[in-house]
Amino acid sequence: MRFFAAIACALVSTALLAPLAHAERLKDLASIAGVRQNQLSGYGIVVGLDGTGDQTTQTPFTVQSIMAMLQQKGVNLPAGTTLQLKNVAAVMVTASLPAFAQPGQTIDITVSSIGNAKSLRGGTLVMTPLHGADQQVYAMAQGNVLVGGVGAAAGGAVVQVNHLAVGKISGGATVERAVANSLGADNQIRLELNTTDFMTASRVVEAINNHFGPDIATALDGRVIRVRSPSSSDQRVAFLGILESLEVNPATANAKVIMNARTGSVVMNQAVTLESCAISHGNLSVTISPEPQVSQPAPGSRGRTVVTQASQVEVKKDPGKVVMVKGGASLAEVVKAMNAIGASPQDLLSILQALKAAGSLRAELEII
Repeated sequence: MRFFAAIACALVSTALLAPLAHAERLKDLASIAGVRQNQLSGYGIVVGLDGTGDQTTQTPFTVQSIMAMLQQKGVNLPAGTTLQLKNVAAVMVTASLPAFAQPGQTIDITVSSIGNAKSLRGGTLVMTPLHGADQQVYAMAQGNVLVGGVGAAAGGAVVQVNHLAVGKISGGATVERAVANSLGADNQIRLELNTTDFMTASRVVEAINNHFGPDIATALDGRVIRVRSPSSSDQRVAFLGILESLEVNPATANAKVIMNARTGSVVMNQAVTLESCAISHGNLSVTISPEPQVSQPAPGSRGRTVVTQASQVEVKKDPGKVVMVKGGASLAEVVKAMNAIGASPQDLLSILQALKAAGSLRAELEII
């Protein structure tokens, strides 16, 4: 009992000493297990293009698709028939099936060319079945493709605005099959935190039990929380509505520095601090300037004029600056110190890695 009492006192002390965080709705911190979208995809044909379709000599699957579709419509082509189609394009159709979607509802779809069509503008998608991961048909797609771009060609010059090989159809697919859902099975639901954090999970359990009563919520680990729910569906829906609107103070995020080595972008959160350290930085730049030189032959020597390249190499080294950073520096002081030594984004990548190696940077480095 003394052990548990000591733990309780420690938790209370930690809560009192921790800085107050901005409360967030539970629906912004966690999701309900089983309430999710499902991805759908299908292969289809877009017709009615103004000569901007697939070059069928390079995309034989487009011709095969048209011939198969015509056979289904009762049109039998003679053997060996060669089709030269310019107004047809083979496409992939993708969509996301929302949770609890029922047959008869419509969803938005995206139509993307998989051949060498120049544009899908003005085309019409022919009826296309959309399959889920289990290869079952969950929706049927059809409609006019809307492309948010424009292309023009005149006198050999081509001007294109936005991407013309991808379009959208709002409400272009009709749901034909509902996805089975086991929400509320055994009178229980599971909350899954967006980020694994034991302190946040503990605060969520506390907020739920304070509002609905003791032993309603139980934390299974740092991410999953089991919640007892009413047995009837209408009471469960009302219960989940109240549950998602509960406000919880999430735990402070871990100190992290995100570095993008390709673009030189560096992002730090407010928890990043530095130990006492000295930072020195100097710039070394090498400039190579090619200059053409003309060599003229002597008169009457039957020589030829030759153009040669002469390169001038200039090495410039800027003097470095040493900046003293005191321990426990905040994010604002870290940024101020980096600006004081004139560090560019690319230089900042190397400096932060060196600080981490020296043990002065109190943060986790993540390179993307």
